[in-house]
Amino acid sequence: MKRNRVGALLTAAVAVSGLLLVGWPVVHFLATYGCGEDEERLADLMTDAAAVLDTAPEGAGPKKRYRECDDDDRRVVVGTHYRYDGSPTSALAHYRKAAEADGWQPRTTAGGGTVPGCFTKPVDGTTAYLGVEGPDDGLLHVEIVADGSGSQWC
Repeated sequence: MKRNRVGALLTAAVAVSGLLLVGWPVVHFLATYGCGEDEERLADLMTDAAAVLDTAPEGAGPKKRYRECDDDDRRVVVGTHYRYDGSPTSALAHYRKAAEADGWQPRTTAGGGTVPGCFTKPVDGTTAYLGVEGPDDGLLHVEIVADGSGSQWC
């Protein structure tokens, strides 16, 4: 009888240990993985702070607006695609002017230069990055990227 009680206690101790060592990390992962309210709020603020996304260079076709969040790194992206057959130089000139009018600053390098087509602006305690790419195959991409961990983009 005493041996059964010790065996039952030992079995219970192993089961509890297993649940704590394996179960808790699984529960924590499932409860915290992916985009949530913080990322939704950041996306709302990025959209509100992005009048530059509503501008388009002359000759740009209809825009397609998008908003997404990457569940793995919780990166929030708000952007616009345009059909555009103009030159990259004219697109960049347009967005340089529009970005500066909207409070964006050119992203600087460690050497004091600037990164073409990349601008920064503080949004909700992190740095948001406005990137202008293209036009590639007639498509101009203008998007804002940010995450809560303060990663650097573009």
